[in-house]
Amino acid sequence: MAVEELIYRGYELALSKIFTSALIETIALALLVSLVVCSINIVTVRWHGRYSFDLDLHGIQKVHKNMVSRTGGIALLSGVLAVPILGHFDYYPLSLQLETKTTILKLLLAATPAFLAGIIEDLTKKVSVRTRFCSIFASAILAAWLLGARLPRLDIWALDGALNWLPLSVAITAFAVVGVTNSINIVDGFHGVAGATVVIVLAGAGYLSWQAGDTLVTQLALAGIGATIGFLMLNYPTGRLFMGDGGAYFMGFWAAEVAVLTIVRNPTINAWQILSIYAYPVIEVLFSMYRRKILHDTVVGAPDRLHLHSLFYRRVACHKFKFRKYPWSRNAGVACFVAAWVSIATLTTVLIGNTIPAAVALVIIQMLIYVAVYMRLVRGHWGHCRSLAVILGLRPQPKGRAI
Repeated sequence: MAVEELIYRGYELALSKIFTSALIETIALALLVSLVVCSINIVTVRWHGRYSFDLDLHGIQKVHKNMVSRTGGIALLSGVLAVPILGHFDYYPLSLQLETKTTILKLLLAATPAFLAGIIEDLTKKVSVRTRFCSIFASAILAAWLLGARLPRLDIWALDGALNWLPLSVAITAFAVVGVTNSINIVDGFHGVAGATVVIVLAGAGYLSWQAGDTLVTQLALAGIGATIGFLMLNYPTGRLFMGDGGAYFMGFWAAEVAVLTIVRNPTINAWQILSIYAYPVIEVLFSMYRRKILHDTVVGAPDRLHLHSLFYRRVACHKFKFRKYPWSRNAGVACFVAAWVSIATLTTVLIGNTIPAAVALVIIQMLIYVAVYMRLVRGHWGHCRSLAVILGLRPQPKGRAI
């Protein structure tokens, strides 16, 4: 018995060393390449700035005062691409080395339509919202074809049986991927907000995959984390380089596919637990659609300044962060609020969301917290229960109050 226990512990130690080596190499490669490409982008801005600068300093969602390049997505893509090209993974069995590299390259290929639509918009400002959405949809279809990345279940009794029909499964997966991808673009309004969100949700999904013994999906998550951290080192807190639509769509798509593959490859992980990890950006995009279409009857894709992070900036950051020496502090302060929220939600979900009832409860709690905080920021006080009806459009809003 002692010999068997010794062998088992030795096996555990070997696996631990393998994972540690993989973690270090994947994150280090993606981070370093992303950081180098970001630095080159900033140094050479005098030559490409006339194409890459965000020239609209007076748009409805703009808060920055100086022109900044919006091509951070190139660095994010480069960071992830470096992992299969430069990484050796010699500590893996040969079959796993090939599977890891092939999967990353296939997912990068699938991400190409979404990334191109975003980066072309960053450079030309002439790509319509519909074209960008269709490009993300095409990327999701490609991922389903190349990697089998289609949801086999939603852990909803009435729907799970229907997902056995391939066209329905692919369609629902594609719409989910479009939603998550666009949600990262929506929260990309202040320095570090989208980047921090991506890092945290990928860390949560990656940890669950690692717990389930899925090294492949863990590597996908780590590649995205490393590339995003490399970008954040120059984006946060001063905003020397922007993620842009290309970066937001690429990392949003990457995070969405990590979520899908986590569910596809790991039957022990319930879909609601993944949704709870991704809840903040998903709730933001759903509430924005509801607010624009149902409450205001405007175009769903129209920009506005009524996102939760925008309200936090105007109601809290502009009043609390008064450091004249650091004018960027108000902008950067929003990321602290968002990162704290997403971190707490992700940690709680990882710890106690392993059953469907618990995960569903966590999703509902996050929705209620979102509405309560949104209500507080809109009205300037916590108000009474009837304020919820105002927020949801079930009662007329008071004069002078905008929702």
